[in-house]
Amino acid sequence: MKFATKILAGAIALGSLCGTTAVYAQEQDQFIPLMTYRTGSLAPLGIAWADGKIDYLRLVNAREGGVNGVKLSFEECETGYATDRGVECYERLKNANGGASGFDSQSTGITFAVSDKAPVDKVSIETPGYGLSQSSNGTVFKWNFPLLGTYWTAADVMIQDIAKREGGIDKLKGKKIALVYHDSPYGKEPIPLLKARAEANGFELILYPVTAPGVEQKSTWLNVRQKRPDYLLLWSAGIMTPTAIREAQSTGYPREKMYGIWWAGSENDVKDLAAVAKGYNIITIHNTGEAKGKVFDDLKTYLFDKGQAASSTVGTIAYNRGMVISMLQVEAIRAAQEKFGKGKHMTSEQVRWGFENLNITEDRLKELGFENMLRPVKTTCENHMGDDWARIMQWDGAKFVATSDNWYQADKTFVDPLVKSEAEKYAAAKKIEVRDCSKEDS
Repeated sequence: MKFATKILAGAIALGSLCGTTAVYAQEQDQFIPLMTYRTGSLAPLGIAWADGKIDYLRLVNAREGGVNGVKLSFEECETGYATDRGVECYERLKNANGGASGFDSQSTGITFAVSDKAPVDKVSIETPGYGLSQSSNGTVFKWNFPLLGTYWTAADVMIQDIAKREGGIDKLKGKKIALVYHDSPYGKEPIPLLKARAEANGFELILYPVTAPGVEQKSTWLNVRQKRPDYLLLWSAGIMTPTAIREAQSTGYPREKMYGIWWAGSENDVKDLAAVAKGYNIITIHNTGEAKGKVFDDLKTYLFDKGQAASSTVGTIAYNRGMVISMLQVEAIRAAQEKFGKGKHMTSEQVRWGFENLNITEDRLKELGFENMLRPVKTTCENHMGDDWARIMQWDGAKFVATSDNWYQADKTFVDPLVKSEAEKYAAAKKIEVRDCSKEDS
């Protein structure tokens, strides 16, 4: 089943198409295709994520009339987190409505599949917090933007926090750290970084793949009980996450020794577990889901009070991440307009330039209403990730709270060599000419 939604602020015409609202775009709107998964085992995460993305686009239209007067339109395409369906969505929407401004593919598997197509089609792939970790290297991956962080930066920060708890990086020697992961490209992404860390820091890395969707994990957790790792990293999403936490309880594994990746760290993952999940740690690329700040006041004024919001999940971590993703894309369009002409429709190639030249400062975050949620981010020709700030949160039985005031950044001595070597391998395999950024137009 495919869900489709098109929105044009200022001309809200209501209709029903697969249960969503349809408003059709005019010729010169800036079109943003939205891959979503409101169905399947990952739907609890996907629904709030999609609603956050949609509501922010609606907000920009309602509050500002679009980007310098250019209205934003979008269309949802339901993937169910399936790679083949994601590729179908990409092919159908890449040239729709004057050309896609860029795809948030919302799946590592889909990202792998469309990354080969993007340079030919000249359309950006925006993957905040996921995708191919080596695609932060803009000299090889001209069209990929893993903004704010990757699975390698996330894994590194988790190891740093464990080391901090143990009293220093040297205290990791002799420890056992397990990775329970979704047996897919997504779940396998952190393994190269964790292997490098294990070799350097002297801990034993134990790998436990779990077959999707992750509802059957008993044998995995029997092995966990037998091995008793000192810490456990959980690379899961959707139904796999609460299942893992319940199995941890049943086998007596302490939740305070568990660290979930950001896609295993939303309220939907733990709210029904309540005290069972107490102590469970997560990493996040933004602050907790508390609805504080100007952007939430504006959402209330322009959307919620008028009955035009997508859902009531506002303020949850997944919803807020959806808003962040749309904000980054809107700011890329805005940056492109600064160079190529304010108030004009931007081509896909021009928006790519905007992604590569983001400079969202603290002052700009405050103007946008995100100052309580996010740290500044700046991209370059070489660096398509930007800044990789992350925090550790912990479930207290009712909500996620920060375990400290500190934001982490990944240790470049581990991440950068991996990015370089894997990007070079990718370039050689795909016969990609490495860009000379000194010759690029800035």
